[in-house]
Amino acid sequence: MDPDRYGPSWQRNALAPGFLGALALIVAQLLLETEWFGTLRFVIAVLALIVGWFAFQARQWWWVPVMLAIAVAWNPVLPFDIAGPVWVGAHWVTALAMLTAAALIKAPRDDDRG
Repeated sequence: MDPDRYGPSWQRNALAPGFLGALALIVAQLLLETEWFGTLRFVIAVLALIVGWFAFQARQWWWVPVMLAIAVAWNPVLPFDIAGPVWVGAHWVTALAMLTAAALIKAPRDDDRG
């Protein structure tokens, strides 16, 4: 049986949530002083946890604490009172981290094609 016949032997489960998280972080900068920012904090925290879970499943443990830190820093339940250029810079650095994780986290494909 030809292994290349059915596509790649790796899957990137964190790709979509990582890209969506980076997009949410960029959009959140535009809405920092609005009521929508709380909703975006929730979205960012959840997407970071999803990417962290996919990293855990792919056994790429080094991404798990990074994603947990993002989820804690952007949590809407007990929000940190950070403002100014540090907070804007944190959005950009975190968006870059989410994009990097999305591109690098991959796991072997589990197909039962027999």
